[in-house]
Amino acid sequence: MPRPVLEVADIFRDYGPAWRRANAGHVSLGQLKVMSGIEHCRTPSLGGHVAACQDCGHGQIAYNSCRNRHCPKCQGAAARDWLEARQAELLDVPYFHVVFTVPAQIADIAYQNKSVIYGILFKASAEAMLTIAANPKHLGARIGFTAVLHTWGSAMPHHPHIHIIVPGGGISPDGKSWVPCRPHFFLHVRLLGRRFRSQFLKRLMAAHKAGRLSFFGTHAGLAEPRAFAAYLKSVRKIDWVVHAKPPFGNPETVLAYLARYTHRVAISNRRLISCDERGVVFKYKDYRRDGRERHTTMSLTPAEFIRRFLLHVLPRRFHRIRHYGLFANRQRAGNLALARKLLAMPMDENPAVEAAPEGSVEEPCTRYPCPACGGAMVIIERFDPNKAPRAQPRAPPVQAEAA
Repeated sequence: MPRPVLEVADIFRDYGPAWRRANAGHVSLGQLKVMSGIEHCRTPSLGGHVAACQDCGHGQIAYNSCRNRHCPKCQGAAARDWLEARQAELLDVPYFHVVFTVPAQIADIAYQNKSVIYGILFKASAEAMLTIAANPKHLGARIGFTAVLHTWGSAMPHHPHIHIIVPGGGISPDGKSWVPCRPHFFLHVRLLGRRFRSQFLKRLMAAHKAGRLSFFGTHAGLAEPRAFAAYLKSVRKIDWVVHAKPPFGNPETVLAYLARYTHRVAISNRRLISCDERGVVFKYKDYRRDGRERHTTMSLTPAEFIRRFLLHVLPRRFHRIRHYGLFANRQRAGNLALARKLLAMPMDENPAVEAAPEGSVEEPCTRYPCPACGGAMVIIERFDPNKAPRAQPRAPPVQAEAA
């Protein structure tokens, strides 16, 4: 895939220094590290390696990636590794996509309490799914699913929500049969929304009582219990949005769909159009419109673009991809084996290996295909950050055209 003409890294390098000076004292260490990682990703400042083709002699220099989970350039490889680990876990049943969203009032205070409220968002949505599915009036089965946190909308506002990918059915309480859901229907979204709202507010009030929440600026007064209870009064009376999309097709479609959500960042380089002092222009979806008008463009000043991008920096060591129920890490292998047996699926002889944790650094592959001839590229030298390689890559020999 060709390199995009414009990248987030370019915007950070051109306008980041001035933005950091203007916002000194108001930028977290985590946000500064994200900016630095993206700015230096795949540049000489991170070092790299020289590779040469064993067949045609073609050589090339490759600079190291920052491997930050917020970097648009680093997520492709991470997503491929993660999906490869998930491939053997797919079941031969329809899959559903369920989205849990919190009201704007909750999103406003979530930004000041990311670890706590994002954690509650995971727990409340998972509890709603597991509880409603276990009820004999609905599905009456133990289910498993993968949940992914996104904190943005298409124009990068702070919009926390959970994407859940779930097989259409589960294992019966006695473990002797697979209980399928109804065709094209998983669980009642209104019931899920009510349970989600109840569990979320219950956990949120407990966190406030325990002194785990902090409030600043216009929300500083919410530290007082009565003010906080009054603030939540309005969200108790409205429906919390839970959206269930139609089931997927085959397992390969599920994997392709997962790839769109698991390692996505606030904005990809492919959506960027142009950037200058007047603004950063990028493509986005306006969900208030239908048809062709939904796909349009937006322009933000470079400073506002950087601010919005950094809204979505997650707390250190916070896991944005989690597995629940049958897919919970400790019981996953046994539950999947039982599910495959109950579905009369062939037993997988090569169980999936868990992908590396988010943000981990792995050594690059020592062999990969040559871009010139398809032969084997082998790493012949590694060089340190800000150092020049000793070996100079050379172009492949020119092939003479046939007469």
